[in-house]
Amino acid sequence: MKFSILIANYNNGKFFQNCYNSIIAQNYSNWEVIILDDCSTDNSVEIITRLIDGDKRFKLFKNETNSGVGITKAKLIELADGDICGFVDPDDAISPNALRANIIVFEKEKDVVLCYSKFSKFDENFKPLGIEFSTKQVINNDPYFFNCPVHIVHFVAFRKDVYMQTEKMNTSLKIAEDQDLYLKMYEKGKVHFINENNYYYRIHSGGISQNDNRPKTKEYFAQVIFNTMKRRNLKTIHGKHIPETYTNPQDIYDLLEYQNTITFRIKKKISLLLQKVF
Repeated sequence: MKFSILIANYNNGKFFQNCYNSIIAQNYSNWEVIILDDCSTDNSVEIITRLIDGDKRFKLFKNETNSGVGITKAKLIELADGDICGFVDPDDAISPNALRANIIVFEKEKDVVLCYSKFSKFDENFKPLGIEFSTKQVINNDPYFFNCPVHIVHFVAFRKDVYMQTEKMNTSLKIAEDQDLYLKMYEKGKVHFINENNYYYRIHSGGISQNDNRPKTKEYFAQVIFNTMKRRNLKTIHGKHIPETYTNPQDIYDLLEYQNTITFRIKKKISLLLQKVF
């Protein structure tokens, strides 16, 4: 199986060295890297070009105009030749076993369409801050699963041929485009949690989902959840009616309040246990 590592870059060339080092250190050899620069205004292209020079496993492309993360990531999937795809941000990095861990699952479990793992946080200078423990196995085949609260985060890999059977990535999204992708893939088969710390997430002021962008992230994620409800033809959730049209994010999150109840949490634990056994 060939693994396509997909990198959407915009003004993050200064952080790319760590990303590059982690990729060439992989203990799985059948991979390619597709990089698409979204009209960076810094020297990203020069830095990346210098690092990958002469290595045919890396391919660098450039958008003609600044297009945003949704369009850029959609293009990256189209450009990929691999059986399995996974996004890595240019300011982040992956563990040496990140690719192999995913390939093992995909080769063994034919009904698994998406894998994800634990991730750890790093500061701007790439010093470790600790492992994030919110990622865990989720219940499969549940029409009321919306990844809220978020459990599927990093490192995410998915089958390209299955992705091509979906509505594909929503190119209008500027944030939460990854969550939109995960939920569409979830509807096509099983998702599998790899209990390894395989993604290194850098926290810095320029991060698109960090700091001032958090309210926008909540807004876009609510739209993704609403679109998912409509795509699945859901009319009610836990006795509450789903609105016909999207109005504001809180209306959507209010529909999911039942997930905070003790009864729901107990049922969820039982379902996960049964899923693991059978």
